[in-house]
Amino acid sequence: MHLRHLTLILACSFLASQPKAHAQQDNDPLTTGKLSSLMYHIDRMYVDDVDKNKLVDAAIVSMLAELDPHSIYIPKEDLEEVNEPLKGNFEGVGIQFNIIRDTIYVVDAIPGGPSERIGIRAGDRIITIDKENVAGVEFKNTDVMKRLRGKKGTKVDVAILRKGEPEPLDFTITRDKIPIFSVEASYMAEPNVGYIKVSRFSATTMKEFREKLGELKAAGMKDLILDLQGNGGGYLRTAIEMADEFLGDRKLVVYTEGRTSPREDTYATKEGLFEKGRLVVLVDEGSASASEIVSGAIQDWDRGLIVGRRSFGKGLVQRPVMLSDGSAVRLTVSRYFTPSGRSIQKSYEEGVEAYQREKSERLAKGELTTADSIHMADTVKYFTMNKRVVYGGGGIMPDVFVPIDTTQSSEYFGQLVRKGILNTFAIAKVDELRDRWMAAYPTVAAFGRDFRVDEALGKELQAYATKEGVTFSEADWNRSHDLIALRLKALIARDLWNTSAYWQVINADNPVDRSFQKAVEALSNDTFQRLGMAKQ
Repeated sequence: MHLRHLTLILACSFLASQPKAHAQQDNDPLTTGKLSSLMYHIDRMYVDDVDKNKLVDAAIVSMLAELDPHSIYIPKEDLEEVNEPLKGNFEGVGIQFNIIRDTIYVVDAIPGGPSERIGIRAGDRIITIDKENVAGVEFKNTDVMKRLRGKKGTKVDVAILRKGEPEPLDFTITRDKIPIFSVEASYMAEPNVGYIKVSRFSATTMKEFREKLGELKAAGMKDLILDLQGNGGGYLRTAIEMADEFLGDRKLVVYTEGRTSPREDTYATKEGLFEKGRLVVLVDEGSASASEIVSGAIQDWDRGLIVGRRSFGKGLVQRPVMLSDGSAVRLTVSRYFTPSGRSIQKSYEEGVEAYQREKSERLAKGELTTADSIHMADTVKYFTMNKRVVYGGGGIMPDVFVPIDTTQSSEYFGQLVRKGILNTFAIAKVDELRDRWMAAYPTVAAFGRDFRVDEALGKELQAYATKEGVTFSEADWNRSHDLIALRLKALIARDLWNTSAYWQVINADNPVDRSFQKAVEALSNDTFQRLGMAKQ
């Protein structure tokens, strides 16, 4: 307990002494004098040598943990990597990879990236990087990234093993800027229904989103399913711009307010690209922050239907505060509220660990399998613009609840996923049968309709998994058969085409989560009218 208090005190002293930290200083002489005095005495009197930088870092982390779960410290050396997913690009060779039993498998060569341009493809195995052996030497993901990433224009040599080639293939890759796409999938789900999946809200999201929206409208889209499941958020401004595409001019999108931050309202500002036509937004327990801004605004204005399960419940706004050594703090400065006045931030009174654990505990409490297990207090009841009841106090509650089905899960299936067996098996089979499969199934639609994971392919998977150290269980196989077959089929589609093909296959017949199917049903029946949604 004394050590924890000491680190908190030291952190306060450190932050108070930083002239470049753009935060309001505590000028209480009793506080600052006491902290400075303690630092002075530790520096001159403490029994052992002290690594002051390490102590201060630990102190900052400890102090921020006392505030809220989303105020975090980012060391200087980690700052660039933390920001990459939101910037929308990084510099490197442009591959996605998995490490399976000390072997680096190329899962995908990013389209248009430097690796894809010179012929590296899914299924390739990297054995050397700049003449250094990287096969069978217990490399970690971070080890591979350190060797493959680098400044644009620099070169890296790799040797690759490829099925059907007797000798390793040598490639010299010139590093370049690699896009990080946030729109994972886009396709026509039904003759008049488009589908877009957004995985994060980054600097490039709206450019991607508008392009895909335009393509779908040109293909005849009248209604849209926007999938924000598993989307943990990102830039507030990007979320506002996305909501603006669906809402009419001068409609309130969100407002923020904090102890030292006066209320700030943000409104839709222009004619959006999809203000007409029915809209369904998919959310789940992994949808957070910016995803909740978009879905909250859509729900409050009765602009669209929210389908799925209660979202995460993160309604805190962070602002970056740069410190003098190049490190940074993302400090919570305000809360955001939906147009009806809802704060959807869930409680964090029990501490950071309990806060993070709450999402996983929803399954144990029955919340993910039955809507009756969710009990919202009257004190968090609000009303939409059409006077429908909605709830705050811990995430966005969907208009249509969709449970998850846990009956097909098994330990065997879990090991196939966790150990990357399904991924690497799919890559190997596509490498072997690409030409045959592409001739038989020339389009994703044909593949989704006609391809089957038959008994022979299933037995090949079992044998491959056994070879990789996963013990076969007939009972688990029978229980999870449909789930395993669907996941394998979707991975094969991804390796034949792209990530969009993966989601097109998964969504068509997902036995675990039928949110997509419920969205399609809602667009074909009277759900919108029954819930009193605004006429589109």
